[in-house]
Amino acid sequence: MALTKTQFGYRRHPDQDRADADVAEHAIVVVGAGPVGLSLAIDLAQRGQPVVLLDDADRIGEGSRAICFSKRSLEFWDRLGIGQRMVDKGVVWSVGKIFHGDSQLYQFNLLPEEGHRRPAFINLQQFYAEAYLVDRVGELPAIDLRWRNKVTALEPRNDHVALTIQTPDGHYRLNAQYVIACDGARSSLRQMVGAEFAGQVFEDQFLIADVKMTASFPTERWFWFDPPFHAGRSALLHKQPDDIWRIDLQLNRDADPAVEKLPENVRPRIARMLGHDKFDFEWISLYKFQCRRMDRFVHGRVVFAGDAAHQVSPFGARGANSGLEDAENIAWKLDRVLRGTSPESLLDSYHTERSAAADENIRESTRSTDFMAPVTRQEARLRQAVLSLARETEFGKRMVNGGRLSVPSVYETPLSTADSDAWRGGPRPGASMLDAPVAGRDGRSTFLTEAFVGQGTRFTLLEFGNGAAADAPNGVGTIRVGGENGFADPQGFAAKRYDAEPGTAYLLRPDGYVAARFRKPSRPAIDAALSRASGLN
Repeated sequence: MALTKTQFGYRRHPDQDRADADVAEHAIVVVGAGPVGLSLAIDLAQRGQPVVLLDDADRIGEGSRAICFSKRSLEFWDRLGIGQRMVDKGVVWSVGKIFHGDSQLYQFNLLPEEGHRRPAFINLQQFYAEAYLVDRVGELPAIDLRWRNKVTALEPRNDHVALTIQTPDGHYRLNAQYVIACDGARSSLRQMVGAEFAGQVFEDQFLIADVKMTASFPTERWFWFDPPFHAGRSALLHKQPDDIWRIDLQLNRDADPAVEKLPENVRPRIARMLGHDKFDFEWISLYKFQCRRMDRFVHGRVVFAGDAAHQVSPFGARGANSGLEDAENIAWKLDRVLRGTSPESLLDSYHTERSAAADENIRESTRSTDFMAPVTRQEARLRQAVLSLARETEFGKRMVNGGRLSVPSVYETPLSTADSDAWRGGPRPGASMLDAPVAGRDGRSTFLTEAFVGQGTRFTLLEFGNGAAADAPNGVGTIRVGGENGFADPQGFAAKRYDAEPGTAYLLRPDGYVAARFRKPSRPAIDAALSRASGLN
């Protein structure tokens, strides 16, 4: 693991030396320095918000854990200033193959079209992602990252949250206007507010083995149903950086985890799969599918994100990626609330949007689990029939479910009169912005997502020129495609992907989601859409 630093020393903070009657006051405390908490803290800091970030450990997490990060996550990390570093280290892929027995059923390409800055996915061990995020945190004075600071008590008050924190030097207290709980699936803060998960825990177990070896396999996602090396079960193979390969093997429900994790028992399984035993173990773990979430993600001034709020099975890469979408969703809303430009009720839209996204992820994850690990005889017969059909028919291939891979969430958004115009395509309100290659006036090639990063942390009007620019409200940025001073669209990708006619405009939220779109934008219509997206009406 070629990281410059993986362990961080505890340091005493002046907050610990205050008298009981002089408790420190902070606007935002984020609990949990995993990918979600770190990304959220960076986003808030870049918006000018000071953040105290607490973690009960003092090191980067061990084991690769989450490895698949989506295009949407990379675009978010681009806005945080670390996307390129993730891509440079990660293994880029977009092709997946599904096998049944020893033959290939079909393959798919998650990003077959050209003209995107970022790939469909990268594979990157979570410890690298965390390390790069910690490095970025170190560049931002607005973030106070405190290792070995464990929250042991939480008391909600009318205008703040009182926290008790345990350190190697004993307890201390601080008050926060808002607390964001990113402390993982075993969240202690979730227990402190009296909230638990509801959902399903599946009994089937999966073995994860990260092995180091030199192999000529392509950088693709390979998934097997009933392979000859693991009869009657499922298997998955992914490439990671540093010649590390992730292998997932389905086990029997009654398998003993302690026995199955022993290297001497794992090695024969992997050797049968690879046809050789020239590999070394980097990490071995076992897990069960869990598809659960909290009833509410917002508990007064305590907000939950990532695995602390919801859990899904790892097949489909929906865990970490959905947690990062939580982070980018809450960051801009909390920033506006603290600045007084939006009411506190805007935070309710975080729960509305992200709980619906969690429900969608849980549905997809449950369907994948039911298909991969059928429980009843009827489910097993159905799966066998689908796999047989997939050899001969396209509709059969579409029914095979080896984990539907993460895609950007689409939020249900009240449609304005502007969206009643005729649209043949383009992202609708509630959908994520689409990327496309464009060129500046100097001829330099760039992308719409890069231009959006250049707008900073505000709402942005994406215009497709017809001569006159739309009248953007104060504080709203503009990206213009076409016209004398706009970006050129040399290949026509931008106009096609946004179904753009001359005069078309999209209002983009600070997280890159579409707030509204207009065929004939007017200042009153833009003002109304901005007010609605900001929670002002």
